[in-house]
Amino acid sequence: MGASSDPNQDGSDEQQRRSEIYTYEAPWHIYAMNWSVRKDKKYRLAISSLLEQYPNRVEIVQLDDSNGEIRSDPKLSFEHPYPPTKVIFIPDKECQKPDLLATSSDYLRIWRVASDNSRVEMKSLLNNNRNSEFSGPLTSFDWNEAEPKRIGTSSIDTTCTIWDIERETVDTQLIAHDKEVYDIAWGGVGVFASVSADGSVRVFDLRDKEHSTIIYESSEPDTPLVRLGWNKQDPRYMATIIMDSAKVVVLDIRFPTLPVVELQRHQASVNAIAWAPHSSCHICTAGDDSQALIWDLSSMGQPIEGGLDPILAYTAGAEIEQLQWSSSQPDWVAIAFSNKLQILRV
Repeated sequence: MGASSDPNQDGSDEQQRRSEIYTYEAPWHIYAMNWSVRKDKKYRLAISSLLEQYPNRVEIVQLDDSNGEIRSDPKLSFEHPYPPTKVIFIPDKECQKPDLLATSSDYLRIWRVASDNSRVEMKSLLNNNRNSEFSGPLTSFDWNEAEPKRIGTSSIDTTCTIWDIERETVDTQLIAHDKEVYDIAWGGVGVFASVSADGSVRVFDLRDKEHSTIIYESSEPDTPLVRLGWNKQDPRYMATIIMDSAKVVVLDIRFPTLPVVELQRHQASVNAIAWAPHSSCHICTAGDDSQALIWDLSSMGQPIEGGLDPILAYTAGAEIEQLQWSSSQPDWVAIAFSNKLQILRV
């Protein structure tokens, strides 16, 4: 369960390399992962397990800059029912709010990290199906950066639910798609988008809940869309992943139905996408070919002979299932493959 910084070379080269890649080995297969945003908690991430049993684990780990080790704090490791499908730290750079972490599985749960780092406690369990014994498992959720009291969840029961986590009440629940909803992303205070097994990307505005705009539909029928990334620096653009496909589809919401570019350099299914938090034209993608690729989309509008190539490629030791680009430290990308977490300087 240690961590290493991959010292493959000697002397000053080793120093150089040490500062580029850090590795943490968890005692289990990692599925969900997220960077902390708070500026007083640099190099801190949450990771969670994918175990085929009811009890799973969440760990909070942090890079010790002085010795290059990523360490888990046993006091901040806790049991979780079912594997979390997603984990997110509160988007609170300026440390104005309690140090919260949210997870989704059977329900949405909000956890509070004690200010003295002595423990993590569950603050709320948010369940929208009070009258039913069964709940449609949550596939994903997104925390609204512009209004951090709002979290939107997506479920296999075809709905999206918008929670007010301060009042612990549902703001809105709507039937978003014809089939399971696999991912949700905020594009502003009251605007979110979702993707589904029905193969569509839909945009919703909370001021007009009766209507949604279909931005894209997969060209082949019954091709689920599984992930959605909304470009925070330029909200005209979003990217989506087609289930079991090696391509990433980039969309311009002003021109629905037609992708503005398709990224086609992965050799196997893509699992994760992350827009750069500090640049409107860079995106990172990762997949079952063990590759993490960074793309420069500044030439997005013009046709490129043979398609676009990535500007940077990194090969991991196994299929990459998870990818997160740090918004508070935009030089760093984190990937998870098998039981390893790696943070890479880009």
